[in-house]
Amino acid sequence: MSVALAGTAPATFEIKSAQLPLVALMLKSSDLNRLAEEFAQRFGDMPDFFDHDPLVIDLHPLNVAEANALPDFGALQTLLRQYRLTPLAVRGGTVEQTALAVAAGLTPAPDANVQRTPPVVGPTEMATAPEPEPMPALPEPIAGALVIDKPLRSGQQVYARGRDLVVMAMVNPGAEVIADGHIHVYAPLRGKAIAGARGNADARIFALSMAPELISIAGIYRTSEVALPESVQGKTAQVRLVPGPEGEDKLVIDAIGV
Repeated sequence: MSVALAGTAPATFEIKSAQLPLVALMLKSSDLNRLAEEFAQRFGDMPDFFDHDPLVIDLHPLNVAEANALPDFGALQTLLRQYRLTPLAVRGGTVEQTALAVAAGLTPAPDANVQRTPPVVGPTEMATAPEPEPMPALPEPIAGALVIDKPLRSGQQVYARGRDLVVMAMVNPGAEVIADGHIHVYAPLRGKAIAGARGNADARIFALSMAPELISIAGIYRTSEVALPESVQGKTAQVRLVPGPEGEDKLVIDAIGV
């Protein structure tokens, strides 16, 4: 049995979840003069090492070395921007440190995802490294689905960029699963599910027990404020997007017999 649901799409804007790769500055000292000297030593000969990479300032190491130190976050940001880094956020600080960082324009990000900075290659290593042989151009491989085996707790978010997402365990209330393709949840779906995050209207959402806080496909969404019909609530079902009679896309939920 199919159930047509009235989706809601704002006429003037769309809000979608996004994930931003970050580099982290593990700050170990509040002495900005010394920090400037060491940045110059490490990156002075490589002004293009960073490419305006978004950066989070991690204060955990600082509070181990200098408890309750109060860095000059304005001066720190000026220094970092000289090396083509873009400070956006701060984490790991005390209440006072975080307040100072926010006053300087940074955003608190205790759960920021961080990527490690690539290793620095010195001039000698660059000069002696063998010249790699040119490789023939290969077609770009198609990304396989991202598979998650563990339950997702409240506050956790998973994004399958450019591919499908397969979740083998429960998506609890407050958790969020996002994919540019389809979303498969082989367990109860009780959090938020956003498929076709970059506009793929053919994406679908599948769940063994459909009880989401929010479902969305290509920007058309429905929240739990309007309960699902009993024929699909808590049942094995799929969500898809179909054109409505007046040209407006509608979310349709189909119960799946197992």
